[in-house]
Amino acid sequence: MSTTALPKMVPAAFLSVVLIWSTTPLGIVWSSESVHPTMAVLLRMLIALTLGALIILIARIRLPWSATARRLYAVSSIGIVGGMLLSYFAARYIPSGIMSLIFGLSPLISGLLAQKILNEPKFGPMRLVALVMAFIGLGIVCSSKLSLESDSWIGLLLILSAVSLFSLSGVLIKTVKINIHPIASTVGALIYSTPMFALAWLLFDGTLPIETWQPRSLLAITYLGVFGSLIGFISYFYILQYLNASTVALVTLITPVFAMMLGAQLNGEAITQALAIGACFVLTGLALYQFGDPLLNKLSKKRACRKR
Repeated sequence: MSTTALPKMVPAAFLSVVLIWSTTPLGIVWSSESVHPTMAVLLRMLIALTLGALIILIARIRLPWSATARRLYAVSSIGIVGGMLLSYFAARYIPSGIMSLIFGLSPLISGLLAQKILNEPKFGPMRLVALVMAFIGLGIVCSSKLSLESDSWIGLLLILSAVSLFSLSGVLIKTVKINIHPIASTVGALIYSTPMFALAWLLFDGTLPIETWQPRSLLAITYLGVFGSLIGFISYFYILQYLNASTVALVTLITPVFAMMLGAQLNGEAITQALAIGACFVLTGLALYQFGDPLLNKLSKKRACRKR
């Protein structure tokens, strides 16, 4: 679909995803401060599912339950459960800014997966350079964290697994051809995902020490339930219907900068020199990935015109 044919709500939905994803890493860190990660994410999902179900009932939005719809919900839950659960565990080991920066690799991972799953064209020279630059930046960030904190490697492995599952889910969603309301797709995905979070809570925790829960954690859980899950997922699934997976992942070029700034200002997270250099490599790689080939084509056309 061309840009001119996009519905008017797509830019607003895209912007909401950027803003929500920028604040989500810090929200995850805060929500897990006094609440076990599995309970924090379970409460978040329950809030989102309850509100989403109410919207479905009040607005009388049809919730399809065909085989195709169930497949959509299933592949969506891969990114929700895998990506989110692992992110909550990772928040105990690494700062929110680094979580967001590593999630910035999702366009590259999505592009690699789309070649295999969606038969998209292989990376050209510019995108290969972008891939190398981004992973050099990731290496700089990881090496600095590993040298400073002995258990940071756990968080890094968890968040890398999370972004891989998130990217896989986004690509698989494009293989399901169905016309569905974004709220319905969100609620359907939450119906599939929430029991998995409940199971994770039973396996990893299974307790309810409510007396130890602090207001900041509860407020963060509420925010993530309403905005990070419900509104964020609705916007995400909505733009996925009109934009390809790699374009949707463009938001991760913007969110790491905001997330690191918020982490530094509101949570006292240090932005070291190594982190800044690594972030520059990653973001430059992402910029080349998204805009390098079109820019190269324009320059080639200009040179060809001048020769004439």
